[in-house]
Amino acid sequence: MKLSLFLFFFSCAMLAQDSLYYEKKVDSLYREDQFYFGFAYNVLQNKPRGVSQDGFSTGLHFGFLRDMPINKNRTFALAAGLGLAYQAYNQNLLISDLNQGFNYTVIESDVSFKKNQFSFVNIDLPIEVRWRTSTPESHKFFRLYTGFKLSYMLFNNSRFISNSGDIKINNNKQFNAFQYGVYLATGYNTWNFYAYYGFNTIFKSEAKFDGVPMELSTLNLGLQFYIL
Repeated sequence: MKLSLFLFFFSCAMLAQDSLYYEKKVDSLYREDQFYFGFAYNVLQNKPRGVSQDGFSTGLHFGFLRDMPINKNRTFALAAGLGLAYQAYNQNLLISDLNQGFNYTVIESDVSFKKNQFSFVNIDLPIEVRWRTSTPESHKFFRLYTGFKLSYMLFNNSRFISNSGDIKINNNKQFNAFQYGVYLATGYNTWNFYAYYGFNTIFKSEAKFDGVPMELSTLNLGLQFYIL
């Protein structure tokens, strides 16, 4: 009997100790979602007549956001960060380098080619407003994050590959070095829908198609993932 009572009180004491230890480990000043990475399908907007996309145009991005809660429950926050992004667009807009400058034409339908793509690498500076249903005890919650992103182009490349020859151009100065737009990331736990809409054009006004400045812009749709 005494042994049974001893084991009972010992078990209760251990459970109480574990509970106190758990309470001490709960971080009431937690920060959420400070690292992110994602991928998207890149859609060209405002395409000139005859220009179309071909195949999957890939977008990849990752970075760090400093989470700054602004209410006691830490369900509302602001965040600012730094990231890196790779954007590629497969399409039929041929970019060639002439003595007078760059030329932009549509690849004729009877021309066979293996690849025609322009791509670039950007530094991203995102600023966002955050709402979530997080608690100190759980990392599974609904989130709705929206913000503004400024991007600076580090490098761009356009490449045409065919059996008759290749055309490769690096650092075309007629790409807009600075790009900006708004984005949204929303979902539950691991899976989050991501959308970015670019406000300005991919090319500068001197990049002309049929004598008219191109107004190509981008819409990126995909998934985003967060890590503490």
